[in-house]
Amino acid sequence: MNRKTFITQLGGTGLAAILPVGVHASSKRSIKSSIDTKEKVVRANEGTELRIFGNPQWQKVVGADTDNQIFEWIDDLSPGSGIPPHIHTKEDEIFRVLSGQVELMVDNKSTILGEGDMAYAPKNIVHSWKVIGDQKARMWVSAFPSGMEHMFKELNDLPPGKPDFEEVVRISKTYGIKFL
Repeated sequence: MNRKTFITQLGGTGLAAILPVGVHASSKRSIKSSIDTKEKVVRANEGTELRIFGNPQWQKVVGADTDNQIFEWIDDLSPGSGIPPHIHTKEDEIFRVLSGQVELMVDNKSTILGEGDMAYAPKNIVHSWKVIGDQKARMWVSAFPSGMEHMFKELNDLPPGKPDFEEVVRISKTYGIKFL
């Protein structure tokens, strides 16, 4: 039987006629997920604020919100700020530049990202970034799965001033991040 004949014989009701009672396209019921998470709306000026090496970071969505699927944050970065080459052994990252310019190196290939640009850095691949020019930069970063938010909390709790790089390396290693 062709599609037109099938729909005609169903009186034009199509798939709705063969679905179980109470299930149809206009149903307002949602399918219950196998995980116990809730929706979350975070406004532009909201999120948990931390200070990472003097730069503000706003954590928007953390593992507790997403059944440990994703962690998202916004960094406001001073000119010259950056992270030296390192490898994540647990998570992939996506970098989105909201303003300013960031030089990003992934797998020993460098590129300059500007407003609206993004890049993907898979786990186990070396990468680094640095704010270039004399303007601040703003980046929206995603890491999946989550977990790095706990590292950032520890980095936030370090004493103010120039960070002790050996302590940063120790903390980062705990979360599967290796500096090269």
